[in-house]
Amino acid sequence: MSDPGVSLKELEDRPLTDLHGVGEQTSASLSKVGIDTILDLISYYPRRYIDRSKEATVDSLQSGEEGMVLVNIEKVRSRRMRSRKTLVEVTASDATGSLKLVFFNQPWREKQLNQGRDAVVFGKADIYQGQLQMTNPIVDLVGDRTGRIVAVYPQSGVAKLHSWDVDRLVAEALRRVMKVRGFADPVPSEILKKYRLVDRSAAYKGIHRPDSMSEVSEARRRLVFDELFRIQLELLQRKKIIEKTSIGIDHSNEENLTEPFLRKLSFELTDSQRRVMDEISKDLQKEIPMHRLLQGDVGSGKTIIAVFTLLKAVQGGHQGALMAPTEVLAEQHYLGISKLLGDLIVEDSTTLLGDRPVQVDILTNRTSSVDRKRITRGLEDGTVDFIIGTHSLIQESVSFNSLGAVVIDEQHRFGVEQRASLKEKNRDGRVPDVLVMTATPIPRTAAMTVYGDLDVSVLDELPPGRIPIVTRWEADDAIVWEAVKEEVNSGRQAYVVCPLIEDSEKLQVHSAEEVYKGLSEGPLKDFQLGLLHGRLDKENKEETMNSFRSGKIDVLVATTVIEVGVDVHNASIMVILDAARFGMAQLHQLRGRVGRGEHPSQCFLVGDATTKEAEERIKAMVRTTDGFELAEVDLELRGEGTVMGERQKGRNDLRLASLRRDKEWVEIARTEASEIVMERDLASIKELAEEVTLFLGESEADYLLKS
Repeated sequence: MSDPGVSLKELEDRPLTDLHGVGEQTSASLSKVGIDTILDLISYYPRRYIDRSKEATVDSLQSGEEGMVLVNIEKVRSRRMRSRKTLVEVTASDATGSLKLVFFNQPWREKQLNQGRDAVVFGKADIYQGQLQMTNPIVDLVGDRTGRIVAVYPQSGVAKLHSWDVDRLVAEALRRVMKVRGFADPVPSEILKKYRLVDRSAAYKGIHRPDSMSEVSEARRRLVFDELFRIQLELLQRKKIIEKTSIGIDHSNEENLTEPFLRKLSFELTDSQRRVMDEISKDLQKEIPMHRLLQGDVGSGKTIIAVFTLLKAVQGGHQGALMAPTEVLAEQHYLGISKLLGDLIVEDSTTLLGDRPVQVDILTNRTSSVDRKRITRGLEDGTVDFIIGTHSLIQESVSFNSLGAVVIDEQHRFGVEQRASLKEKNRDGRVPDVLVMTATPIPRTAAMTVYGDLDVSVLDELPPGRIPIVTRWEADDAIVWEAVKEEVNSGRQAYVVCPLIEDSEKLQVHSAEEVYKGLSEGPLKDFQLGLLHGRLDKENKEETMNSFRSGKIDVLVATTVIEVGVDVHNASIMVILDAARFGMAQLHQLRGRVGRGEHPSQCFLVGDATTKEAEERIKAMVRTTDGFELAEVDLELRGEGTVMGERQKGRNDLRLASLRRDKEWVEIARTEASEIVMERDLASIKELAEEVTLFLGESEADYLLKS
C-alpha cells in the first residue's frame, strides 16, 4: 500500500516553531494575523502576484494614471515640515528610469525602505518639478525572491509582518512536506479527473510558488473546490442525520381547514404560491421534519404560505406558531391573519357542538399578565391553535400541547439559539415542521452555501395588479417635499426615513428628531406628523402606529424600525434621507413599505453618494424593483460578507472561494457532495470526514444545523 502523504490534520498539529528560525517572537507576530500552525501558514494565501516578465516599467508610467512597478530602493531621507509632520522621500529606480516616492506622516517608512531593497509600489503617478513621483503609494516588500512570478502576501504593520517573511516560511514548510511524502489527497480521484483538477501537492505549490500565472489559476480552481466541497459535505451530512434521527409529524389529513381558507381568499394565488404550497404539502406528509427556507421578494405573498403551512398542522389536531422579530411585525401579522382566518372551524370534542372557531392569539412583551396566563394555559391544553409572537414564544414558561409546525419570519433577525429552541418545545420529542422565511432575497449560490442544509422554495412573482414603485434619486430635498405634499393632499400617506434617532456631532446625517421638528415647522407644517423610533416606550410606539394605520397621521418620520412588516395600504410615498448610508437589502425593504395598495407609489432616495459603491447601489435601486436582481448586484458590490456573515464562525471562512466568481464551483461542490453523502456516507471516506471536522469543527457543525 502506497504512503498516503501528509494530511492537513497533521499540519494543524504541528506548531510554527518546527520551522527553522521561528522562535517565540516570530510565532507571536504570526499569531496576530491568525497563523498559529503549519496549516494556518500554508492557508495564508498570496493576495496578488507579480509577473516580472510583464511588470510595468518606470518609463511606461503615465502621469495622472495609477500604475504598479517593481523598483530598487536607492536613497531614503526623512525631514520635519513646518506643520511638525514627517515627510519621507525615497528615490527608487528600475532599469528604465527613476521614480520619487513621497510619504506624508509615515515616519516608519524610513526604516521599512532600506537602501538596496526591492519593493513593488502601486499608486497614482504625477510629474512634480520635472520628476516622476508617487505620493503615499501602497508598498509591498518582496525581498530577494528570484523567479518570474513573485507571490505577494498580506502584510501587517501591527504584527511587523512582511511579505518576504511569510514567503520564506511557506517555502520551507512546502519543501519539508514534499521532501517527506507530499500532501495526502482525500478527494476521490474520479472527481479530480472529471473536473481536471490538479492534485493537492500541485495546488499548494502552484498557489505559493508558481512558475506561471496559469499554474496559479489551476491551483486556485482546486483549492476553491476544496473549500466549497467541505462546506457542502458538512451541510448535507447534517441534513441526512436529521432525516434519520428526528421523529417528525405526519400531516396527511383531510383538507378541512386549508381548502376553505384558500376558497375564501378574495384574490387569485400566483403560480409560484401554488408551486410552493405543493412543495410544502409534500414535506408535511413525511414523518421527516420539514426544514425549508422560503425566499420571497417584498409583497410576493409569503404570509398566505405561512398561514397555509400552520393550518396544515392545526387541521390534524396540532398547533402552529409564527415567530416574528419585532412586536410591530407580530401585531401586524396578528391583525392580518385573524381577518384571513375569519370563521374557520376546528373539531373539538369538549364543546357541545363538537367544534369551535380556530383560536388565534398573540404573545409579546406587551401581553398583559391576565392574557398571558390564559394564553399559556391554552397552549398547554391545546385550545390555542395558532399563536403569533416574538421571542416571548421561546420562554421557559411557554409549553405546547402538540406543536405541529413553526414559521419563523425574517429569520436572519433571530439568533441561532433562539431559532433552535422553538423546535424543541414538544415534550414527546417529536420535532415540528419548520419553515423559515426571508424577504431579503439571497443569490442562489449563496443560499446553497449559507443555507445548504435547508430545502429552498422561492416566490419569484408578485400578485397580479401590483403597480410597480417608481424610484428616483434626488440630491435636493425641496423637490421631494413638494411631491409629499401633493400625495398627502390627494388623501395618501407618507414615510420619511432617517439613519439616526438624534443629532450626532460625528456624523453629518439627518436624525429623525431633527427632521420631525424641521418638517413640522417648515415644508409640512400643514399636515399631521408622527415620530417613530426604537427608543420610544411601547405605549408611544403602539399609539403612533395605530394613528398612522387609521390615517390620523399623514407623514410618519421614522428610523429603520419600519423596515419590516409595517403594512399600511394608503401609504404611497417613501422618502429615504441620506440613502447612501443604507445597505441595498435595507433600502429594498424600506421601499417595500409603499406600493401595497391600489395607488401608484414612489420612493425618493435623497442625498449624495459618498462612495462609488454607494452610487452603484442607488443606481441599481432606481433601475429595478426585483429583489433577486438586487441581491446579485449586492453580492457583486460587497462580496461574500453580505451573506457569509450569517455563518462566520470557527475557521470555515472562504479564504479563496468567492460566491460571485465561483458560482459554477458552488454547484459542482453541491452535486459531488450530494453523491457522496447519499450513496456512500461521508464516514466511509475517513480522511475526508476528518478534514471536514478539522475545518468546520463540532461547534460549527452544530451552528449550521441550528441555523
